Amino acid sequence: MTARTTHTHVAAPRSTDRGTASSLAGLGALIRLVLRRDRIRLPAWIAGHGLLVLYIGAALPQLAPREEDLRNLTVIFAQPVGRMFTGPAFGLDAPTYERFFAAGYAPYLFILSALMNIFLITRHTRGEEQSGRAELIRASVTGRHTALTAALVVALLANAAAAALVAGLAIGTGYAVTGSVLIGLATGLTGMVFAGIAAVTSQLSEFSRTAAGMAGAVLGVTFVLRALGDMAEVGGSALSWASPLGWATQTAAYVHDRWAPLALSAALALLAIALAFTLQRRRDFSASFVATRPGTARAHPWLGSPVGLAARLQRGGLLGWGIAILLLGVVDGAFTEAMLDAADGMPDELSAVFGTEAMLEGYTAFLGSFVIIFAAAYAVYAMQTLRTEEGSGRADAVLATPVGRISWSAAHVLVIAVGILLLSTVTGLGAGLAAALVTGDGDMVGDILLSHLAVVPAALAVLGLCTALFGWLPRLMAILGWIAVAVMGIVDMFAEMLDLPSWFRSLSPLHHLAGIPVEEFALTPFLVVTAIAVVAAAIGLLGLRRRQLNVT
Repeated sequence: MTARTTHTHVAAPRSTDRGTASSLAGLGALIRLVLRRDRIRLPAWIAGHGLLVLYIGAALPQLAPREEDLRNLTVIFAQPVGRMFTGPAFGLDAPTYERFFAAGYAPYLFILSALMNIFLITRHTRGEEQSGRAELIRASVTGRHTALTAALVVALLANAAAAALVAGLAIGTGYAVTGSVLIGLATGLTGMVFAGIAAVTSQLSEFSRTAAGMAGAVLGVTFVLRALGDMAEVGGSALSWASPLGWATQTAAYVHDRWAPLALSAALALLAIALAFTLQRRRDFSASFVATRPGTARAHPWLGSPVGLAARLQRGGLLGWGIAILLLGVVDGAFTEAMLDAADGMPDELSAVFGTEAMLEGYTAFLGSFVIIFAAAYAVYAMQTLRTEEGSGRADAVLATPVGRISWSAAHVLVIAVGILLLSTVTGLGAGLAAALVTGDGDMVGDILLSHLAVVPAALAVLGLCTALFGWLPRLMAILGWIAVAVMGIVDMFAEMLDLPSWFRSLSPLHHLAGIPVEEFALTPFLVVTAIAVVAAAIGLLGLRRRQLNVT
């Protein structure tokens, strides 16, 4: 009797089992999750684009009741320093409201869109891997490329919404349809370019902050290339075409209405996204292509103290923000001569922004308050390090040692406060030297430095507010901190122009401090605002001592 044998053949998996279908499993659910988590943050970013268009559309007729009056303002944007700050100055030989908007303010829409996408992509890709949430999601029915694809799809939706909002509001303001659509598309495509770049840097670095910093560095390089190219001549030079920001401005909206530069933005966005998927396919989960630098065998003695550890953790943010703020200050200082050239024909409404008819003194005071707003923004950003340390569990490891909660948090607050003072001092010196070089007035170095130092308590007050919120309402720290920075900016730059009520102006700590050299230094408000900052920080430290960690 012959024994029968049964052969079981296992079918080879189809290529689709390992391909796109499985690698994108759960895409719809993850897109909904990303949208759910960013239901406040993303609409706020998009609304910011629209508010800028609305504000410029309403402000320009107030600054120049007739379009002919814009000729007195074009010197600000048409000079080399002005073109470096804004763009290639297309059409300013015959300015209109729409051309003035495109030449002077649309470039900031492109930068805003780039920042929105950098933070969005790094937060939902590398940030999720770093926190460990991505590992939990991958444990369910999700594919290898699902998270990255979901983030990019949400970025595409956000950029489409921002583009439509910008174009629609510009058209509603009365600007030409073709140029408005060009600016809207340029805004959206520039955002997608940097979404792709952030997707690439998220594969290169193991940490979300580093990935965002790398993408931000690319943004900075593209800004410098565009600035240098546009400084060379009106309309830009060959160097302007080496930058994605340059492509957006080279559309020459409302003047030449070029569509071809947008093809370059679309092509770069697609190439960057394709590279990101290729890199992700070649790396292990949670791994990176840039190896983490190993630490030294023995730590420096100062790392054994709370202040030393806080300084080490805050070092990267301080350097990044410090370099950016210093460059901004130097550019603003170099802009002094252009402001003086435009002073005679400047409308009263715009002169009101600087608070005085003496343009040099008013602009000097403006430089100090303008920079301190960014210093306050740095304080909000830096305080989020404490939230990260608490949420990741690293704070628990530190607090398991003889270090107490107050020592741990107070060390960070102290380091951030010293950072604010350092930023203000270095930027004041840089802006003063730049202004002295272009005007030939050496006294401006001291005046501009004092204008920066006199308003430092305003940034310290924001730091105190964030500390109080971290101690008692940590979930509200970031949003209320950024609102405080926004209030400072609105009051400082637009209070006179918009005739804001006094109660709203008083909400800004900057409003209570003297603007040097327009006003004499007032010691009492300086000490009072500083004391408020100290008391708010103390209240926050008391709250942290009472509340349970990792519970919001």
